[in-house]
Amino acid sequence: MVSTSLPAQDTPREGSHRVILQGVSWQTYQALLTELGDNRSSRLAYDQGVLEITMPSDRHETNKKLLERMVEALTEELDLPIKAFGSTTLNREDLQHGAEPDSCYYIQNVDHIQGRTVDLTHDPAPDLVIEIDITSPSSRRLEIYRQLGVPEVWRYLGQTVQIHQRQAGTYNLCNYSPTFPFVSVEIINQFLQQAETQDDTTFIRAWRKWVREQLREKVSQ
Repeated sequence: MVSTSLPAQDTPREGSHRVILQGVSWQTYQALLTELGDNRSSRLAYDQGVLEITMPSDRHETNKKLLERMVEALTEELDLPIKAFGSTTLNREDLQHGAEPDSCYYIQNVDHIQGRTVDLTHDPAPDLVIEIDITSPSSRRLEIYRQLGVPEVWRYLGQTVQIHQRQAGTYNLCNYSPTFPFVSVEIINQFLQQAETQDDTTFIRAWRKWVREQLREKVSQ
């Protein structure tokens, strides 16, 4: 059994803490998931024997929540069905890959998910994953999502968001969201910058107003 000490959940921290362990078996990874349980702040990712354990910072959680609200407001304004699965564990034992995203959503494939559980042995991967990398950027999780077949990843890198689209088996950076084609990286980053000096209610109202303006322009064309 591989063991390591993690920062206490209530320990003050400025940035995310990350521990990487080599030579971890799939069985040990599964045992850790069971032992740690669901009621925790740590996030685990497994990549063919490499286990990554991340403890998010307060700033990490703040930016995650802002992006979640932006996505959910978009689906409401566009009247799109959605199922949010938060940081649910996404595992594929046959690929020896697994991860717990900061947030994930089914939108295009929402009708393929029965209930509120996900089993990637027969369910499609989430349509959209949100990842927050502030102080310790990692491409490992991105590679795991590529292997799992996640079509779109919004990745926040401290000050800006990148949108990654899976095309022909690889991720390419793109300027516009494949799921929300009128939403650009530029506008997401602009609103996130404004959020630094706004309360959340003002922020989400401004975001909804912008979305509605885009929809009105689309109808008038």
